[in-house]
Amino acid sequence: MSSGWVLAKISTATTPKNTDNQLISNVDVVPPRYQTGLSIYLEKCATCHIGIPPQVLPTETWQIILQDSQHYGVQLPILQDPALQLVWNYLQIASRPKSPQEDRIPYRMASSRYFKALHPKVQLPQELNIKSCVTCHPKVEEFDFRTLSGEWEE
Repeated sequence: MSSGWVLAKISTATTPKNTDNQLISNVDVVPPRYQTGLSIYLEKCATCHIGIPPQVLPTETWQIILQDSQHYGVQLPILQDPALQLVWNYLQIASRPKSPQEDRIPYRMASSRYFKALHPKVQLPQELNIKSCVTCHPKVEEFDFRTLSGEWEE
């Protein structure tokens, strides 16, 4: 594969449907210079499962995930540069470093202090997984975590 083809593919990557270029409705504003990284992240990750907002896991978790070919038990090809660098740049600015209170780097949302902090009044299910998100966030397929189901609108 030629690098010209890769760069052309990256430069034409798009953001999810029905979103404003300045604001992707995940959690935070995504500056324009990181939107290509977001697009690649969604293209590579949100086609098999919902796209997880980087804010729910620490930066160190994302670093492990990007380098792990055994993605939660599924064999996946590891991203290569320049796509890898673009996604990593996006994940770094959208996530936060591991909390000093965390002994270990959380590999699952259920063990992430950031995930719990973003859901302060939510009684989380015992078997928390990414499929649980749609219960409260009906537009997760569009990477929209701001829109909440009726019971959480207040």
